[in-house]
Amino acid sequence: MKTALITGASRGLGRALARTLARDGWTLVVDARDAGPLSAVAAETGATAIPGDVADPAHRAALARAVAGGLDLLVNNASTLGPTPMPRLASLPPDAFADTLATNVVAPLALIQAVLPGLRERRGAILNITSDAAVEGYETWGGYGASKAALEQLSNVLAAEEPDVAVWWADPGEMNTAMLRAAGEDADAAPPPEEAAAALHRLVSGRLPSGRHRAADLAAAR
Repeated sequence: MKTALITGASRGLGRALARTLARDGWTLVVDARDAGPLSAVAAETGATAIPGDVADPAHRAALARAVAGGLDLLVNNASTLGPTPMPRLASLPPDAFADTLATNVVAPLALIQAVLPGLRERRGAILNITSDAAVEGYETWGGYGASKAALEQLSNVLAAEEPDVAVWWADPGEMNTAMLRAAGEDADAAPPPEEAAAALHRLVSGRLPSGRHRAADLAAAR
């Protein structure tokens, strides 16, 4: 039986991916900062829930221990927008930007490092959730976009360094999520995260080549 670790799984895309993999019979370990919603996801999917903040080294250690028996897929989905309303770069507090980088870049790398031996052993995969903000110049999205750009390049180099592990960095596109709503966007006009989850599942089920992928392209190719 295959095992996946999904961060940020209490809502949105993380929850949708957990549901999708559970239907395929995966064993799941899930994390999020909100224990209540995470428990609901665990009850629905049969996952092991470990609430906490991925920026906390002790929490990451607990996640790594939970999958010490073997890991086939790590999904780095947990992330933060940073301060909201989202400021222009001219007024982005450096300490707030450092916090964004800690959650969106440093934590995923540290978690990858913690579980990489197990992923190598089982020729597993890493799915890092990024954004079109990593490559587009959207006003007020500078801090978040820069963090996602860093995650993309980290993924790019990791794919070159770990040929036996599939490394995907994926842009899910706009989704009707609390995060998009918090960014001040019209989340109600966006598709549900289940659509992106179904598209991204193709990376896992087909073990597509390492690289950058867009959910829209994956959906169109089905």
